[in-house]
Amino acid sequence: MRILAVDHGQKNLGLAISEETGTLARPLAVLAHVSKNLDAARVAERAVAEGAGLIVVGVSYDESGDPNPAGRRAMNFIAALREQTDLPVKPWDESLTTQDARAARLAAGASRKRRAGHLDDRAAAVILQDYLDSQEQR
Repeated sequence: MRILAVDHGQKNLGLAISEETGTLARPLAVLAHVSKNLDAARVAERAVAEGAGLIVVGVSYDESGDPNPAGRRAMNFIAALREQTDLPVKPWDESLTTQDARAARLAAGASRKRRAGHLDDRAAAVILQDYLDSQEQR
């Protein structure tokens, strides 16, 4: 089953997709944020177009384990997404995914110019790979 992941941000939504076996994640796209409901509809459409059977959305948490302000926005997005699709939608801890995506780009030897720009789709791939790895360990 293919899985679509979303890195929900205030300006952009990063998307990543797994391959059929559910072991590897790859960046897919960056969508500019428009509105919660329109964003949810576009993500739901993309999930169907990609043949996904599950959508994983990154949620950030504070030290006490509760969603922080960005995490609450992501949870609101999840609620809107669940109204747009019959696919299961699962929240997933996205702690430090953007930093991990930036570090991976740096480790790959990308120049400063190539490191600039959107990391949202790569952050979504980090979220998705973390989810896939956790399922593999079960």
